Amino acid sequence: MTAPRQSIIRCASGGTQAASRARLRCLPAVCLLVGWLGAGAARATPAALIGQSAPDFALPAEAGDNVRLSESLGQPVILMFWSSHCAECAAQLARLDRLYDTYRTSGLVVLGVSVDDDMQRAAKYARSHRMHFPMLLDQSKSVSRSYEIDRLPTTVLIDRSGVVRYMHDEYRADDPSYITQIRTLLDDEDAQAPSGSLTQAENP
Repeated sequence: MTAPRQSIIRCASGGTQAASRARLRCLPAVCLLVGWLGAGAARATPAALIGQSAPDFALPAEAGDNVRLSESLGQPVILMFWSSHCAECAAQLARLDRLYDTYRTSGLVVLGVSVDDDMQRAAKYARSHRMHFPMLLDQSKSVSRSYEIDRLPTTVLIDRSGVVRYMHDEYRADDPSYITQIRTLLDDEDAQAPSGSLTQAENP
């Protein structure tokens, strides 16, 4: 029997915390997540997802029912992967919340996805950083593995047809080019949503 995988969370304050499945190294500028994908598993770079159908998933929201990505086909979607241990994630979430308030009437969907090992901590964080968009809990890490997430915060921009158009693995919410990409997805009426255009995410 294979022993459970363990990891250490290292934060900018210098503290450590034992955790399973992933290792977070929180630096002043960014949070890095170095995850094990399983023995012998080959890891693709996140850029490999650009131009591909976004992996579908269903996750529980901290407040509310389960949310399935494919229910937003026909609308541009931003996925933001975050952790309660990541200082930059709080700034990114707050900025995305303001962008969501601005563009939600135009059809923009924003979903925050926690990669925390401790779901109670993640839920507490979500309650204390209340957003206007759903904050989802990826306890099994199946979604973060499907999107090849190894750095936090990471944002994934998906067009109306369910195709990954842009990925950013750093704080970009105040970058003008980031806003341009969001507007491009909103204006792209030609990217319609064919049935079943999202790929099936891996099982936990």
